[in-house]
Amino acid sequence: MNNAIFNFAEPGNEPVLAYMKGSRERELLEKELAGVHFTGSNATFNSIWKQVTENLSLYRSFPKIVGETGGKDFIFAHNSADPPALATAIVRGAFEYQGQKCSAASRAYIPKSILEETKKHILRMISEIRTGDVTDLNNFMNAVIDEPAFDRIMSYIDKAKESPDVKIMAGGRGNKSKGYFIEPTILITKDPHHILMEEEIFGPVITMFIYDDDKFDETLKLCDETSPYGLTGSVFCRDKYAMIKACRVLRYSAGNFYINDKPTGAMVGQQPFGGSRASGTNDKAGSHLNLLRWVSPRTIKETLIPATDFRYPYMDNE
Repeated sequence: MNNAIFNFAEPGNEPVLAYMKGSRERELLEKELAGVHFTGSNATFNSIWKQVTENLSLYRSFPKIVGETGGKDFIFAHNSADPPALATAIVRGAFEYQGQKCSAASRAYIPKSILEETKKHILRMISEIRTGDVTDLNNFMNAVIDEPAFDRIMSYIDKAKESPDVKIMAGGRGNKSKGYFIEPTILITKDPHHILMEEEIFGPVITMFIYDDDKFDETLKLCDETSPYGLTGSVFCRDKYAMIKACRVLRYSAGNFYINDKPTGAMVGQQPFGGSRASGTNDKAGSHLNLLRWVSPRTIKETLIPATDFRYPYMDNE
């Protein structure tokens, strides 16, 4: 890509192609868009893709479009899971960075048999969380990014308070009198297809669905089919057969899949990152897979003894 630039202009964060000054430069820019590599919201990426598609007749070649967008990342526990480890993954996965990153844990599936012990560890950890200024490294959580984010996240918590199928296990309050602070919030729903289980919230809110231990298989399928996203997810279990089954069933549910760990915090240089479905094109930033996406291969054939007759040997009647 030589000179193509995408700007994101308000209102609506709609992408617009920014042109250089001068008719010649503008003409070149219109033709030379080689590609777009985007990280951000699903809606913005859809707009970029639409605009590029609408301008295909202008380009010298088909632009390559790579995107990493949203997620509705899950933690799925088998009844063989270790409750303290599971609780730690829920607290860290959902509340680090105030849950404002695409890989943050946002939904969890917990078997009834280990709920109470897991809940005990979660509530203890949440009671110890300190929230405040980023310059104090003892603070585990800070404010969310801005007022629109605060209002949007709180609107989901309000939906939870209004729903008969949801109860608040922890948190549920916010304060924007000085900064935009939201408590680490854990919700429990009876409805596995509740909006809180399906839509990206992008904040310190995680919703749990409690399932019967003997419904492990069908709940795995439920986890796979509930969200349009496919970015990250994790499975907690000490049963190797259950682990293998979960890995197979959830094959397309998470581009970055974790076993007995939180579904966030990919290690740079070791875990290429990305997901498919509504989470993007899964081109794995941080690896050779992504690099190959941007090259334009050429094959070369050199003939040392060129043909001097158009006829082929099988055409000789003799």
